[in-house]
Amino acid sequence: MDKWIGAVVAVVIVGVAAWLMLRSWKRRTVRDETMSAFPPPAQHGDPIVETEVLYIATTPVGRPLERLAVQGLAFRGAAHLEVLPEGVVIRIAGEPANFVPADRIVAAGAATYVIDRGVEPEGLIAITWIVQVHDPELVAPHVDSYFRARYPGDSARIIAAVGDIAAAPMAPRPEQESEASDD
Repeated sequence: MDKWIGAVVAVVIVGVAAWLMLRSWKRRTVRDETMSAFPPPAQHGDPIVETEVLYIATTPVGRPLERLAVQGLAFRGAAHLEVLPEGVVIRIAGEPANFVPADRIVAAGAATYVIDRGVEPEGLIAITWIVQVHDPELVAPHVDSYFRARYPGDSARIIAAVGDIAAAPMAPRPEQESEASDD
């Protein structure tokens, strides 16, 4: 009889924990349902960098322990990352392709930890970008998307390539502006 009581208590505890996790995930998806990446462009230039990565998570900037359920970027998985002159294409296994336009990319850098992954110092790639919001009353937040490169040296190549396409265009020097207006 004592074994049955223990088994029932264990099943109830596991059931309550599962119910709480499901409820939490549903609330998160409702909270984040207005956010998404962009659809990939129909035509684009040749990839600057193309490699295999592990997509880990997308979080609000500065809060790497709070996962966002951004459409198409909610689940961790193997991914193919392409850095194009127009932006970054993220193809996660089992998800539609996602695109982050170059004009929405804020920065790229190295990171050490995120919601469910801790690695050696600077073992992750964090791309900071402005998410697409489908509610006109909301301000588009900045988010960090985290990746783990599969091959040595790819982290530095990805960070450099994303930094190059995210760089602001050079402002013309004052004498160039006056020469252009004189013509």
